[in-house]
Order: sequence, then structure tokens, then C-alpha cells
Amino acid sequence: MARQRTREEKLFGAAVLRRSFELRGEDQGKAFRAVYLGVLRDLGLTDDEVAEYQAANAARVDAAVGRGRSSA
Repeated sequence: MARQRTREEKLFGAAVLRRSFELRGEDQGKAFRAVYLGVLRDLGLTDDEVAEYQAANAARVDAAVGRGRSSA
């Protein structure tokens, strides 16, 4: 059985997904909303939580999607 993800890991994954759609300019489309909202529901997160995490960890999130450099 796979190990449970931590809340931090869930937030990071959702933030990377959100940022990848933003960088492509697709963060307002139907496909994004369907996928993203489903992921949030499955992870037990809200968009506000992910947005806050993304803002606080912008360099790390951008590094994960190939933009910028990670300070970690």
C-alpha cells in the first residue's frame, strides 16, 4: 500500500498543477477547472489554501514546473 502524502506534499502538488496551467494561460478554462477542482476535492484542499501555499513557496513551485531556481 502506498504511503499517505503529507499535507505539505498535497499542497505542493496542487500548487504545481495550478501554476502549470497559469503559465500556459489556461487557468480560467473549463479543462483546468474540471481537473483542478477534482484534484482539490480528492486531496481535501481548497483553492484558497493552494493559492496561499503557492504565494509563500513561489520559487520552489516555479522550479518544479521548470521556471526559476529552487532555494531548497
